[in-house]
Amino acid sequence: MPRLDTSAILQGRNSRRSTTLLVGTTVSVVCMAGMFVYLWMLAMAGGAAAGIDGATGFVVSLLAAVVPVSVLIPLILLLDRLEPEPRSVLFFAFAWGAGVAVVASLVLNAWGLRSVAVPLFGPDTGGVVATSVVAPIVEESAKGLVLLILLWRRRHEIDTYTDGVVYGGMVATGFAFTENILYFLGAFFEGNLAATFVLRGIVAPFGHPVYTAMIGIGVAYAAMHTGRARALAPVAGWVVAVVLHGMWNGAAQTGWTGLGLAYAVVFVAALGIVSLSARDRRAQVAAIGRHLPPYVSTGLVTPSDITMLSSMPERREAREWASRNAGPKGRAAMKEYQLAATELALLHQKIDAGRPRGDWKVRRDSYLALMHVSRDTFLGRMHQPVTPGWAESPTDSGFLRRSDFAQVIAQARAQQGYEPRHAPRGGP
Repeated sequence: MPRLDTSAILQGRNSRRSTTLLVGTTVSVVCMAGMFVYLWMLAMAGGAAAGIDGATGFVVSLLAAVVPVSVLIPLILLLDRLEPEPRSVLFFAFAWGAGVAVVASLVLNAWGLRSVAVPLFGPDTGGVVATSVVAPIVEESAKGLVLLILLWRRRHEIDTYTDGVVYGGMVATGFAFTENILYFLGAFFEGNLAATFVLRGIVAPFGHPVYTAMIGIGVAYAAMHTGRARALAPVAGWVVAVVLHGMWNGAAQTGWTGLGLAYAVVFVAALGIVSLSARDRRAQVAAIGRHLPPYVSTGLVTPSDITMLSSMPERREAREWASRNAGPKGRAAMKEYQLAATELALLHQKIDAGRPRGDWKVRRDSYLALMHVSRDTFLGRMHQPVTPGWAESPTDSGFLRRSDFAQVIAQARAQQGYEPRHAPRGGP
């Protein structure tokens, strides 16, 4: 059979090629590059004025900004290990935050300060208003726009609130990365880089991700529900993000007491996000246990496999087992098998929740096909049957059974003759 486009299948698309993603990523990277040139010019000008090597200031600030990013991104991705989002889309979100959102915020914040805050409130109060009101509105709007684009173009990929949190966290981390270079650069020339790094890089690096995660939760609600409330959910998330952001910015100007109270509120919000992700994880595991047993008759999955797929440690151990017995490509095959099985379960979860895709049967068969091809890829590299750690014998795992692909799909179609609750009649 023709080679399957693994990425396209797992993303629920006919092709991995996306003009929107390509254009959006290109524009974001160009804006990010432009910001780096701008920051380099600031470093050179600041160094010349202060009699300090500007290049050193730029490099030190860049390295300091990388530190929180190297911690935040793994933590954000850790929330969504069961069904990770496509790397290309995650990079797009990060690049948008580091490029487009920063450029837009830089221009609009300057305009808001000069044309709105200062004329209305005067230089002193206007500066406070610009920091506490204008900046949060501008920055959360600039970051949130990419989440609306994903809702428009990638709605079927947003299966849980955690997906919205992950995308929101990625765009915010990108934004904070570029913004931190700017702050660290100023602090370097002022001689207080260490204090600024401790505050922005160690004490409260999760501020921006928490703010924008609220928009992500609202966008996820819109992707997962029908009715009038779905149109208001992203707006509600944006309002919460702006309030949290404004509270932090305002507290930063009131002293340590105000800053401590604001920190406590943001920290509680972060704990709420973690709790929400844990609930999503439990729902996904339950979906695997509920929706995969009907596929046992296809030979692609067994009760032992379902148990393995329902546990993160066992999934990891299965990939390590596959790597030991069939090398790197065997590990990749196991990973694709696990992801396809998970997507299959989540597809049925959407159907039962009243959110079926019009092409759900085509998607179902694509996931089954990928499970089959992944299994054949692994079996073609294994010299002899080896009992996996999650089953008592090789025949107890669908991943180690050979079968004809056409027959597998025929069996899947036969046993899927029923129509799940809320599923559309007919269809492809």
